[in-house]
Amino acid sequence: MSRRATGCGLLLALALLAAPAGAELRPVARPADLTGPIAAPEASLAPTDIAVTPEARPAELGSGAGAEDAPALASADPAQRLGPVTHLPLPRFVTLKTSEGNVRRGPSLTHRIDWVFVRRGMPLMVTAEYGHWRRVEDVEGFGGWVHYALISGTRNVLVEEDHAPLHRRPDASSPEVAELEEGVIARLEECTRDWCRLSVSGFRGWAEKSALWGVFPEEVLD
Repeated sequence: MSRRATGCGLLLALALLAAPAGAELRPVARPADLTGPIAAPEASLAPTDIAVTPEARPAELGSGAGAEDAPALASADPAQRLGPVTHLPLPRFVTLKTSEGNVRRGPSLTHRIDWVFVRRGMPLMVTAEYGHWRRVEDVEGFGGWVHYALISGTRNVLVEEDHAPLHRRPDASSPEVAELEEGVIARLEECTRDWCRLSVSGFRGWAEKSALWGVFPEEVLD
């Protein structure tokens, strides 16, 4: 029997990490608190993926505000360039490691905050580097500059296909161990050319790479 993780709750014991994939905008200063339980399946998390926060306070980031984003496993694409600061591939995927991260218009604390990322664990694509700052984009292409202390080289992916099956082996004919709804975030463990092994809520299995955002099409991870 397959089990199903939903974007706003859990069916048959997969709950955690789920929310609509699309980043939406709200004219609010701060997102709603997401730490409490979701009372009903109708509860919407989509508007808080990214919230407009023109008045938001700057993050209090000192010189010791965290370690540099850890090296991410590189894409097999030889055309990738290396970042001038980290010498890691650009673009590359990282993960938001906080539940609230200010996204600025430029690479300094003096630049205006355009967005606040509020979904811990969401995958982001790094497209540029400058000092302690990284320019990132989410699945919708929204983003800007974040301090390196807010991101991690841990690899997560976002499920983009509704009811994506999680198979026991990297084979569409193998048994399903779970079914993931669009918007579920899962830990990325391994990838072949067409399949990735994921871990989510204690379940582990293989999903087709084409159903995921947070890994490059030609990327192979061991």
